[in-house]
Amino acid sequence: MPTQTNNSPSIRSFSHLELPRSQLDNLTQLGYEEMTPIQEAALPLGLGGEDLIAQAKTGSGKTAAFGIPLLNKLEVKSLVIQGLVMCPTRELSNQVADELRRLARFQQNIKIVTLCGGIPMRPQVASLEHGAHVVVGTPGRIRDHIEKGQLDLSQVNTVVLDEGDRMLEMGFKGEMIHILGFTPEQRQTLLFSATFPEDIKYISRRFQKNPMEISVESHHDMETIDQQFYICHHQEKLEGLVKLLAFNGFEHALIFCNTKKLVQEVSDYLEDRGFSALALHGDMEQREREQVLIQFKHHSTNLLVATDVAARGLDIEALPAVINYELPYEQDTYVHRIGRTGRAGLEGVAITLFTEKESYKLSRLGELQGHALSYESIDLIPNKRGARVKPKYVTLYISGGRKDKVRRGDVLGAITQAAGVEGKYIGKIDVVDHSTYVAVEPDYAHQVVSKLNQGKIKGRKFKVGRLV
Repeated sequence: MPTQTNNSPSIRSFSHLELPRSQLDNLTQLGYEEMTPIQEAALPLGLGGEDLIAQAKTGSGKTAAFGIPLLNKLEVKSLVIQGLVMCPTRELSNQVADELRRLARFQQNIKIVTLCGGIPMRPQVASLEHGAHVVVGTPGRIRDHIEKGQLDLSQVNTVVLDEGDRMLEMGFKGEMIHILGFTPEQRQTLLFSATFPEDIKYISRRFQKNPMEISVESHHDMETIDQQFYICHHQEKLEGLVKLLAFNGFEHALIFCNTKKLVQEVSDYLEDRGFSALALHGDMEQREREQVLIQFKHHSTNLLVATDVAARGLDIEALPAVINYELPYEQDTYVHRIGRTGRAGLEGVAITLFTEKESYKLSRLGELQGHALSYESIDLIPNKRGARVKPKYVTLYISGGRKDKVRRGDVLGAITQAAGVEGKYIGKIDVVDHSTYVAVEPDYAHQVVSKLNQGKIKGRKFKVGRLV
């Protein structure tokens, strides 16, 4: 297949693209001033109708890279499904759908429906009955709607497979093939994946037509990351992690473990030692995982301990530190992990703990990076017995969301007016389908909960509480 590799440091303006003025104006209002490398490589081809197989990771701007061509082709007057986006998880589906809704503001009445497992089907059926232009969802739930005759994909002109490698990792190959069989042969297929395993190449061969392969080099990210390596005995790893966290005083850090069991063990140990830490792994209920992610994004917890699969799709702006509690099995995984810090020109720290038995992995990493990697003994880190860093916010839960016509502005207005708390004490506000999450500085959390439970938001009573 043809290949386009983008190593150029130049980043072009969106005005170079042949887009309607209303679409360009909306991009400017959303803060899309310059194209990221993946957008610069993918958008001209995507807008030109080409099939794409693109190597891109979370945080690269890939949603706009496939979202702009998809939205640009919609016939808004025709309320039939014309765009289909498949994602591996509910979290990523919601994230993609939210960004597509923002990108769709240039034209009124574009309807985007999210179809994911873990929540009742009835509201999804009702949304589909009212018509939609774009469906975003997980393969399992999309297949369920097709098999029940509730989802018609016969008018789809654009299919997006987002994080294709992860969907295959999670066992969705059969569902992906089944679903694609219900879409027209004459369609554009955009496949985005962090890696290109053989199954991805099979999907591409079977369902794409002469796709352009795009690979955006990301090695420059490493220049803004301070990589630190510490050797320690296996029995001393937990206490070594405590020493590192106490010494550095990170307000926000993502800690990777290779197994679900170890994720829980590490997060429990950190909590017992006075740190604010939450676990994220595949054995957790969907709603619990969603709330953990929101608390980390809200800075309501300082540390998130996670497996690689659970953390895929997690995009945190300006994350100062990534910690590998153990070296991953694959070298590419190490690069993906530490690439979550040091973004957008900001400096980041990547700290790795390893044992004598894992030293061969360090040697292989050095070969990959083209130079030997130096390390120190964890014993050289001084013990720092000071107070733990406290989270900047707590996250509050409101029992009404997007489906209840609740908007961010309604919530902020209720807090500032009814609760009498200034906006400067309020952090992020996330509105999802049936609930809303608000970050509030700890000193004002009780006041906001009390006042909102006594009052109304948008003329309606909602239950308000604190996420624990």
